[in-house]
Amino acid sequence: METLNIAGMRTLGFVGLGVMGAPMAGHLLKSGLRVLAYNRTAAKAQAWRERFPAGETRDSLTQLAQQVDVVALCVGNDSDVRETVTAMLPHLKKGAVIIDHTTTSSALAQEMSALCAEHDVQFLDCPVSGGQAGAENGKLTIMAGGDLATFERVQPILAHYSQHQRHFGASGAGQGAKMVNQILVVSVLQGLAEGITLGKALNLNIPDLVDTLKRGAAGSWQLENRGVTMAEGQFNFGFAVDWAIKDLGIVTDCAQSLGLDLPLTQDTLSRYQKISAHGHGREDASALIRQFETKQTS
Repeated sequence: METLNIAGMRTLGFVGLGVMGAPMAGHLLKSGLRVLAYNRTAAKAQAWRERFPAGETRDSLTQLAQQVDVVALCVGNDSDVRETVTAMLPHLKKGAVIIDHTTTSSALAQEMSALCAEHDVQFLDCPVSGGQAGAENGKLTIMAGGDLATFERVQPILAHYSQHQRHFGASGAGQGAKMVNQILVVSVLQGLAEGITLGKALNLNIPDLVDTLKRGAAGSWQLENRGVTMAEGQFNFGFAVDWAIKDLGIVTDCAQSLGLDLPLTQDTLSRYQKISAHGHGREDASALIRQFETKQTS
């Protein structure tokens, strides 16, 4: 298989220009790289070009695949990744690398890695953590699975929009690490929702409470960044309730296949599903506090 000099490359592809992908692709542009981007919704592609005038877009995955050696994906779910990879594979050159930043199942990552290998293409599962703010600020954390040598070759690319990158093992291992991440995130949000609700009932000053607690053993990213906004009913920070439901579904399916019982995760998933059913699926995941509103408990 042809060996690519990733460090010397100047043209990359990026598929998926949503709230995460758009700024990630923008950081690549700011680093001086040439970026060819694609989004299946043309309006988002146009918005990205307006925000990043130096960027280029392509009208099809075929056009993009023919012109790049490395392409990053940040799409929606397992089926979106499968559709995107299948469309690009016949047109990618041998030795190309697909970096998938989508949160998917480990099984999907393993499936795509095997499929790509048939075309002499490398596939890395590289889900991210840090939310919309992390993407905008170039401070994401990346958990990777797949061929170690390939990961090391593309790591300089990943560093343009992330502050930490770690390889965890074979294909699917990155998604495994992301599952653990999501369990911890939603568990903290559930505790925070309960704590803030109690604090409000006790008529405590919530900003003062958050400022105090974040300095002690209760401190967390979620407390510091979502404690006050959660109390104020602000839920427009990117990682939506419906995406939390998707991610926790992946976790619970994996746990079931391993014969594991994860009661807190299953309970929190149920709470998110009820909140979404009440019309709040596009609000960010800190909307978990809505479970304590009268209309959510009926």
